[in-house]
Amino acid sequence: MDKIINAVETNYKKEDIPEIRPGDTVRVNVKVVEGEGERKRERIQPFEGLVIKIRGAGLGRSFTVRKMGADKVGVERIFPFHSPSISSIEVLKKGKVRRAKLYYLRDVKGKIRIKERKD
Repeated sequence: MDKIINAVETNYKKEDIPEIRPGDTVRVNVKVVEGEGERKRERIQPFEGLVIKIRGAGLGRSFTVRKMGADKVGVERIFPFHSPSISSIEVLKKGKVRRAKLYYLRDVKGKIRIKERKD
């Protein structure tokens, strides 16, 4: 059964995904469709923030990015790694953290400082 699932999944897997870990600051360029019918337009909208968790495996693997929006309101968004709506992922900073899930950052007020990873 695993061989069949792997054969189907290979058609949908992306190969150009960078290595991402929790604590990294990333910019995810998302394809956004606006309008309907003839007025349908597609544009790319960047979402820049901190990776707070990675979960799953295979095609179901996803990561959560948190950014500070207007008026210091935290905005979290979950992205599947192999989603066709993601045009590209850029790693801006590599963070050094000691946790796999950075949920504690939701309660932190003010600026978050994370040490930079050297590798």
